[in-house]
Amino acid sequence: MSPLPSSLIANQAESIQIETLELLEWPRLCQHLATFTATKLGAIVARQLPIPGDRRTSEALLAQTREAWELERSATGGLNFGGIADIGSALDRVTRGGVLAGEELLEVATTLSGARNLRRAIDQREDLPALAALVEELRTYPELEQEIHYCIDDRGDVTDRASPKLAEVREKLRAGRDWIYQKLHNIMQQHSNAIQEPNISQRGDRFVIPVKASHKDVIRGIVHDTSSTGATLYVEPHTITEQNNRLRQWQRQEAIESEIVRRRLSEQIAEVAPDLERLLAVATELDLAAARARYSFWIEGNAPRFIESGETLTLRQLRHPLLIWQQKHEQGRDVIPIDVRVDPTIRVVAITGPNTGGKTVTLKTLGLAALMAKAGLFVPAREPVELPWFSQVLADIGDEQSIEQNLSTFSGHIRRIVRILDALQPDRPATNDGLGAIATERAHGGAPLQEPGLDDSNGSESDGNETVGAQGLAPSADRPATNDNPPESLVLLDEVGAGTDPAEGSALAAALLEALADRARLTVATTHFGELKTLKYRDSRFENASVEFDDQTLSPTYRLLWGIPGRSNALSIARRLGLDEAVVTAAGDRVGGQSEDINRTIAGLEAERRRQEAKANEVAHLLQRAEFLHEQIDRKAQTLKEREEQLKQTQEAAVQKEIERARSEIAQVIRQLQRGTPTGQQAQQATAQVGEIAQKFLPSQQPKPKPKGYKPQVGERVRVPKLGGAAEVLAIDEADEEITIRMGLIKATLSFADVESLDGKKIEVQKPEPKPAPPPKTKERSILRTSSNTLDIRGARVADAEIEVEQAIDRAISADFGCLWILHGKGTGKLRDGVRAHLKTHRLVERFEDAPREDGGAGVTVAYLR
Repeated sequence: MSPLPSSLIANQAESIQIETLELLEWPRLCQHLATFTATKLGAIVARQLPIPGDRRTSEALLAQTREAWELERSATGGLNFGGIADIGSALDRVTRGGVLAGEELLEVATTLSGARNLRRAIDQREDLPALAALVEELRTYPELEQEIHYCIDDRGDVTDRASPKLAEVREKLRAGRDWIYQKLHNIMQQHSNAIQEPNISQRGDRFVIPVKASHKDVIRGIVHDTSSTGATLYVEPHTITEQNNRLRQWQRQEAIESEIVRRRLSEQIAEVAPDLERLLAVATELDLAAARARYSFWIEGNAPRFIESGETLTLRQLRHPLLIWQQKHEQGRDVIPIDVRVDPTIRVVAITGPNTGGKTVTLKTLGLAALMAKAGLFVPAREPVELPWFSQVLADIGDEQSIEQNLSTFSGHIRRIVRILDALQPDRPATNDGLGAIATERAHGGAPLQEPGLDDSNGSESDGNETVGAQGLAPSADRPATNDNPPESLVLLDEVGAGTDPAEGSALAAALLEALADRARLTVATTHFGELKTLKYRDSRFENASVEFDDQTLSPTYRLLWGIPGRSNALSIARRLGLDEAVVTAAGDRVGGQSEDINRTIAGLEAERRRQEAKANEVAHLLQRAEFLHEQIDRKAQTLKEREEQLKQTQEAAVQKEIERARSEIAQVIRQLQRGTPTGQQAQQATAQVGEIAQKFLPSQQPKPKPKGYKPQVGERVRVPKLGGAAEVLAIDEADEEITIRMGLIKATLSFADVESLDGKKIEVQKPEPKPAPPPKTKERSILRTSSNTLDIRGARVADAEIEVEQAIDRAISADFGCLWILHGKGTGKLRDGVRAHLKTHRLVERFEDAPREDGGAGVTVAYLR
């Protein structure tokens, strides 16, 4: 058979991918996403949301969604798309030389304003690099927006200020209408008996008045219309005909001038049309990012991470997004999540179990999760969400039976599977061997496998030219697939091998799954064939899973169990539904004891799994309780810490209050000294009072008691490291720091350092504390400023000042003053510098400094004497 053309294979690959989107109901999800968009163009694109063809684009879209998510959760809210309109057709028309209407011009202006607001909102944040990259080179042309608003009013009409000539024409129009109104009012007043109603009307662009048909000769003019009863004629009097004609001319001139203004604006828009098209595309992209974020938040999704080849696919508590929509919008039942965890060595997962158990929903959920991650959407699963970036998602789900195409269910499935395999290897020649040989060997001990297009269990026939078999299923000779680096594709097969003879269908399904294990990153297939359950034990790339079934309620739980194959429940269901017991027993005998043993083994595994899950739930409950108690302890510790801080602040406030009181009493002593002429004796008394105040308010420093050390007692057993054993204490001499011990027959006197307690504590040596030496007696010296210890040298020369300072120091030493206050003033600073240079070399001056600010600051030097 000749190979298929490469173009045909490529078309088939694209066709099966589009068909897969329909089978997984991806368009329906896109419809849901479109409801979260804010612009018309965004909704249009969302309904046909494209799926990226490379991983880098998917990661960029996810980054945009993540940043839009952060904006939605911020205090300022998400992006505001107010004013953004679909101006694509308007831009297309101006590039072809067309003239935009006033409303279209306004839409261009509001779109420019809206895009500028979007860029401003993004530029204000520093944590939005992906969105900032979109708007980085965005041009919003504020001058064009201002020009449009200057020339076009809010109703879309051209303003008078847009053109002087337009303003002149409109002034004539207003004056002409006023003249006509005045003329018609005069006519109606003069011939009021001939007027049906005192209202001025218009017919076309001509002003008319309603005249009674019986008085048509009273007001001569042109009849433009008649009422339905014929009693009223709408007459244009001859006296205003000429003015009406002028109005029509001025109206045409107004339209021409308005078009000139709109054409000028349209030409300005055409000049920057490429930038405006880019602006519209960016606004649409931002709208899609915000819609993806809102939708992801609504389905409680989490950001996925694309894993590498050696990592594990992890999707915990995964839910079907369309079922979430049904639950929230259509009051559907709660969505039961599934857990999907596939080791990197697994290539094929076979899901078994009863009908209506959720196998097909599991396939669709997994397929939609892969597509959502590729399209930049969050996945409705618990963190972490980790899955490969699948280059292709291919599915065979549903019944392909077609009377028109002469296809049975089996033939329809095989046709689709052939296209799936061609999509996995689009450049290899098409063959009809490979899988056929494998399947033939599996079925009936080497009997040839019948052409599926000719006959199957449904009895349909296909045309004689149909060669559907296992086309293209054998590995390519020139491009062998390896387990280490399989193509990054996800294949989903529903009821693989069904619709034909069970033996042949089982063989074909096994061969197909083994072929897909070499060609796809992951294949998930549902089946009822028991033989596929055993593939796991022959090939480490296979894994079993099953949908759980409750034997008590005879209903599925829709939970996915991993590592356990599903078991047949047909007989138990039939028995519970009332089928004759003899019939059920006969059916059990036909099935055979081995099948019953397998079912019992699987049932035991399921029961053990339920027990383990119950224990896990109990442990989780205990862990939750422990975490709750831990939080309570943390909360109480935080409360104690806050109370301690409050107590500390209260104590500090009390100390500060006492300090203020002490300062007040010291200030009172100082004021008493400053009254009159204080003597040295009074200064000493003041110093003594200050000392009493310090003793009164400062806390006493009591030495902390030292912890008591180890002291052995007579009769106690101690350890002697040198002798390597324990001994009994006979006597203790604390003065000489010796201890007498007995160890068996040995009696010895040792020092305290050679003995320790049984738990390793050394004997504490109590040394007498030395008595503190009495403090030297010193005379209290006053450092307070008085008239006796103050020297005023202001106005003196430096040389004279040095002499006066020398004499003053001698007097201060004789009077036993603690310091000398030298008043020299600020001035140029020469006198102060000279005095301080002299003090620096004086042997009786310990140090000097500026006086406090309230005592003169830099204008007074305080010299402390030795």
